[in-house]
Amino acid sequence: MPSTMKLAPLALAALFAVHANAAEQVVKIGVSGPLSGANAFAGKDNENGVRLAVEELNAQKLQVGGNTIRFELQSEDDGGDPKQGVNVAQKFADAGVKFVLGPYNSGVAIPASRVYNDNGILMSTVGTNPKITQSGYPTVFRIVASDTQVGASVASYAAKELKVKNVGVIDDRTAFGQGIAMEFKRQAQGVGMKVAGHEFTTDKASDFAAILTALKAKRVDAVFYGGYAPQAAPMARQMKQLGLNVPLLGGDTLCSPEMAKLGGPAVGENVRCAQAGAILARQPGGPAFLAAYKQRFKREPDVYAPSFYDQTKFIAQAMKSANSLDPAKVGQAMHSIGYQGVVGTYGYDPKGNLKKTAVTVYTFKNGALTPLASY
Repeated sequence: MPSTMKLAPLALAALFAVHANAAEQVVKIGVSGPLSGANAFAGKDNENGVRLAVEELNAQKLQVGGNTIRFELQSEDDGGDPKQGVNVAQKFADAGVKFVLGPYNSGVAIPASRVYNDNGILMSTVGTNPKITQSGYPTVFRIVASDTQVGASVASYAAKELKVKNVGVIDDRTAFGQGIAMEFKRQAQGVGMKVAGHEFTTDKASDFAAILTALKAKRVDAVFYGGYAPQAAPMARQMKQLGLNVPLLGGDTLCSPEMAKLGGPAVGENVRCAQAGAILARQPGGPAFLAAYKQRFKREPDVYAPSFYDQTKFIAQAMKSANSLDPAKVGQAMHSIGYQGVVGTYGYDPKGNLKKTAVTVYTFKNGALTPLASY
């Protein structure tokens, strides 16, 4: 009898150990983006992309290191503001978040990336400014094309398809707007276009009459705008009012349903924008993603929900490949393996840029984005 009493606690401990090994392990996934302000539509869309991926991953009950992984989403509003974005990064660090999707804005991503790097957090951003990855942080990834790639595509399209000879450039002085405007300008001059003028505004402005009038006087064939949809849409309206009937060109931020919503009839085939990634509806997993997103959120996705969805799934695959939840090891795996997502194939160079990515030029027809060409 005494020997049985001694064995019972050991057997009980072994039983608990078995349960502990099979227990759920929570992995916090942070999302940093503008959930307030003019770009809140984009921040919410990005969050939705991560949320959909997290819900699907949790249903799969992934096993890493002998444990079942359960992802928990923690979303924070960075307001598109660099200072607020740094505060969000520190908040995630204090909360033990090790994987962050975002920020959305380049101006937020550049300073926030240092905080994430210093705290051993893996950051995945759609910020396109080349400076984001120039620091060489091993766990910072850009999940879309950079300004260099997008600027080259828009310049090539404008020269070859639109036969633009004389272009005007406007930027909103943000890290994103200025970065993509300068890249477009450089690439445009490289293919023989003349940059007739470079005007400046802000990401809070609503009146563009003076700068548009100045460009009209220079007889430009097109206007390239480095900035966001909440300014680009009224800019398109004011171009029409001033009789500046030339194409409005831009990067990914103009490839948003918000452009048509805010600009109404003024946003049509006059707008040409370039977005990273292949044409979603034509990709093998594209239609299924579109259907799942619409069923879950009762709306169509905006620009980057598919990219955030893909990267969340890629992170999970890298965890399995590394058999680890350590961001450094997961990051190493992401540098060495590839992932086929719904909007393209992901594979990263040593600096965290995509090795290869398609860029698609779109316009608007009857208020809907319509693809024109892929590069």
